[in-house]
Amino acid sequence: MPLHQIMYISSAKGAMTAEQCAGIAAASAVRNRAEDVTGLLLFNGRRFLQVLEGPKDAVERVYARIAKDGRHGAIVTLRETGIETREFGEWGMAYDDPARPSDSLKDKVAALLEQAGPSTRAHFVGSAEMHRG
Repeated sequence: MPLHQIMYISSAKGAMTAEQCAGIAAASAVRNRAEDVTGLLLFNGRRFLQVLEGPKDAVERVYARIAKDGRHGAIVTLRETGIETREFGEWGMAYDDPARPSDSLKDKVAALLEQAGPSTRAHFVGSAEMHRG
């Protein structure tokens, strides 16, 4: 079965704590695994950057559900393509709390991206280095 990948960026509507974000990510990981969708989520307190991958119909369903979620605004698809293999075998999440910025976020993101292609790596590492203002 061919695989599909969607990468998007969006802005959080309203404030979100580290605990809220972790809870959302955990619940999403369970729901997404049931549909055979994996990926990586980076949240820096204001913006989400995410890659979803799996069977095309399942990835499109998950992405449509995310696009309708009222906690996201200004959602932009950065890439949508067929892929031969998954870049992320398991779900991964990197979170940077703006109240307590992490010096290790870039390292954590790099570890999660070890199997990712160069374009995906560049998007996520660049986001991990983004200045939070």
